[in-house]
This record gives sequence, C-alpha cells and structure tokens, in this order.
Amino acid sequence: MRTLLALLIAPAVVAAASGYQQWRAEYEKSLRAPEGWLSVAGLSWLHEGANTVELPPGAGKHSITLQLKGKTASYEGRLLKSDATEHPDVLDFNGVTVMIIERGGKTGVRLRNPNAETRRDFTGCKWFPVDDAWRINAKWVPYAKPKPIAITNILGMTDQEPAPGYAEFSVKGQTLRLEPVLEDNELFFMFKDATNSSTTYGAGRFLYAAVPKGNRVELDFNKAHNPPCAFTAYATCPLPPRQNVLTVAIPAGEKRYASH
Repeated sequence: MRTLLALLIAPAVVAAASGYQQWRAEYEKSLRAPEGWLSVAGLSWLHEGANTVELPPGAGKHSITLQLKGKTASYEGRLLKSDATEHPDVLDFNGVTVMIIERGGKTGVRLRNPNAETRRDFTGCKWFPVDDAWRINAKWVPYAKPKPIAITNILGMTDQEPAPGYAEFSVKGQTLRLEPVLEDNELFFMFKDATNSSTTYGAGRFLYAAVPKGNRVELDFNKAHNPPCAFTAYATCPLPPRQNVLTVAIPAGEKRYASH
C-alpha cells in the first residue's frame, strides 16, 4: 500500500518540481536578456537644459546630449516618452540603449549595455529547494477603498502607493500580515524576513500573486525573488514597507546573489 501510494504521488511531485524549474529558468532568462536587468549599466538624473550622457565603447558615439524642459526630455528635437508611460521611447546606439525614467518627481536616464560586466560575469541564481509548505493559502482581507502606503526606494525617494488589502497567514504559530500594491493587475508584495541577514538579499525580496476573487490568496514563497538591485547598482528598487518586515524566517525562493 505504501509503495502504491508513493507511485501515485510521485508524478504530481515531479510535475510540480518541473513547473518550478521552468519558472525559475524563465526568470533567469529574463535577467540574462540583452534588455534585462543584468545589462543596466548606468543611471543619472537630468537637470534643466542640456545634459551630456556618456556612452560605453561600441556605441558608435562617445556621448549624446539630452535636453530637459520641466519633466520632458528630448533628443535632437524629438520628445521622449518616459517609463511613466505604457510605451516609453528607447534610443538605440549599436545595441546600447537609453531610456528616460521618472522617480519621485525626478527625471533620469537609464543606460543598458548588453556587454556590461554584470551580464558577462553572471554566475546564475541560487534557490532554496522547492517546499510545498511554503505555498500558503492565505486569508485575503480587502480594504473598503485602497489604502495609501509609503513606499521608499533604495535612493530614498518616497511615493504613496495604494494597497488594496492585506494577506494574513500563520508561520510557526505566529499570525503574519503582508500588504501589497497593485502592479500590472497582480498583487506585488515587497517583504523582509529573518533570512535577509544571512542567506537572502539584505534589502528584502519580491513576490507576486494573482488578484484574489474571494477571501483567499495563494502566496507561493517558492517564487519569492530578488529585486533588480541585487544584480545592478543602477536600479531604483522599492524597499519593503515597515509593516512587511517579518520576524520569522522564510527559507524559500531565491537566495542571496554572490556577495550581495
């Protein structure tokens, strides 16, 4: 009977593990892509008037000049849509790309270089073993109307973002809550836990979940992953709000990358 039960369970376990392997492979593939976070090689903030942006070798130009008027940037008379829009403009110089970003009321320029050292020397992600115990069916408590919460990024800029509710669950007898914001029709959780001082990225990790249709939400911590700041010094990652700092350890998902 025990052997038969094992045979019945094994295919489901293998299928689940295979699904996680595929998800993690796709996640790493997105990091490695020429337009992925590993290629981000520069970030600077623009001031009113003319701004010189240095380009890396191979771009075909040593530098370009961007004009900033108010919050609007332009290049050679062409107005550039920022990442605050659905389809930002991207300037391409032999594969080196420049894009305008907006953060905390400031306008900046993000540089991507497919030959960046961070991309060339990437050693791959490290993960905790998949554990079904960390796929948690949490209680979902919606707010009557979205509640503004303060989200500060790694550069110290703070914005108020709407939280649609909170997820409540238990770990080792402790009742815990996490407040997400909405991003691309998903719940976006920024959280810290007791592993951040040792095995996981110190600033915290990210987790996405489907918007619940009822009063339950699945939090699959096996898919918790590092923010872009774990891989490049030129990202503007949001930090977990104080209410999402957990005192328990969640040994699931992505581990610390290299020495970060």
